[in-house]
Amino acid sequence: MLNTKIKNILARRQGLLARGMLLSLLFLLGACQSGPPVQEMSDARMAIAVAREAGAAQLAPTQMRAAESLLSSAQRNLSERAYSQARNNAIEAKTRALEALANAESTANRNLR
Repeated sequence: MLNTKIKNILARRQGLLARGMLLSLLFLLGACQSGPPVQEMSDARMAIAVAREAGAAQLAPTQMRAAESLLSSAQRNLSERAYSQARNNAIEAKTRALEALANAESTANRNLR
């Protein structure tokens, strides 16, 4: 009887410990996402620079304007400490810049034929 009680107490403690560790891990992961989106901003700036170098401003102006506008929004969000929105806008800016780059390269290749 006493042995069973001890096992139950240990089992509950292990369960609490496991839940505590899981909660701590989730908190840490959440904290990582809540900081400034440094890498995402850098990626967006680099993608826009590469697209611009490839002539996307002339060959895919709509996507380039969208990318630049999204990056400006991300920078504004960053200054307001709206990190989640800044991250989303930076990721979208990078995506639009890569689309502009692909369209620019496609247009340039068609013009060479």
